[in-house]
Amino acid sequence: MLNNWEAFMSKNYKKVRERCRKGIPASVRPKAWLYLCGGQLLLEKHPNEYEELLQAPGDPKCMDDIRKDLHRQFPYHEMFIREEGVGQQELFSVLKAYSVLNPKVGYFQAQAPVAAFLLMHMPAVQAFWCLVSISDKYLSGYYNPGLEVLQRDGDILHALLRRTAPAVHRHLVKHKVEPVLYATEWFLCALTRTLPWDSLLRVWDCFLCEGVKAALVILGGALGAGAARRRAGGLCETLEALRHPPAAVLQEDYLVYHMTRLQLTEQDFEFEHQRQTARRRALPNRSGS
Repeated sequence: MLNNWEAFMSKNYKKVRERCRKGIPASVRPKAWLYLCGGQLLLEKHPNEYEELLQAPGDPKCMDDIRKDLHRQFPYHEMFIREEGVGQQELFSVLKAYSVLNPKVGYFQAQAPVAAFLLMHMPAVQAFWCLVSISDKYLSGYYNPGLEVLQRDGDILHALLRRTAPAVHRHLVKHKVEPVLYATEWFLCALTRTLPWDSLLRVWDCFLCEGVKAALVILGGALGAGAARRRAGGLCETLEALRHPPAAVLQEDYLVYHMTRLQLTEQDFEFEHQRQTARRRALPNRSGS
């Protein structure tokens, strides 16, 4: 499939999605992620740009902020455990290159765990182009001041939750639990700080192919049972339940099984995207009238 990627993606996308849902074999996962997210196309289009970006001086404040965060990313992983080790050096290079490529964003703290996760699987230049594609396509607008896009996507999640888990949706509305209070880290870090390792790998196989559905499954698993909602009898208790879901809910088999069985189509996601975007565009007009 990788050798005939364009043909499969244009004519047999369902087969690609089916194999991603089953789990991409570890031996081909790095290459598959590179192709799935569009990083390979960017690498082919700009074969020398990563090295050129590294030669640029970069914004001094961005460089300082990146250095402060290096030791915080997967601190117990052998790749990043040593200060000034190869892992931290490569992480600095990838984040610096992105800040130079996109000075409007510069460096955003939530990019660091995503970049570190990618570096565990592929060379720095490939991790860089994956980060570019993920930041600009999957997480587009998340790193802009005000986090308006993140809030919009939280509203989309909330609206879809009403269809997949109406009892959970009613509970969140009753206790005024806004998506920004529990889903910010899920979205910004693409679940890299939320899921156990094996679950994260499987969810990313699906995430790069289909987008994020795991958040809906986590919400349903954490608060789907009536007893769980009764225990979460207020805002604080509900947030605690969402920040610490049952371990079984975060296991890869549970997540993937329920993700693939969500009764949601691509058209459902697109409809909510358009609806919430239009709603937010109208807000300033209403407030100013």
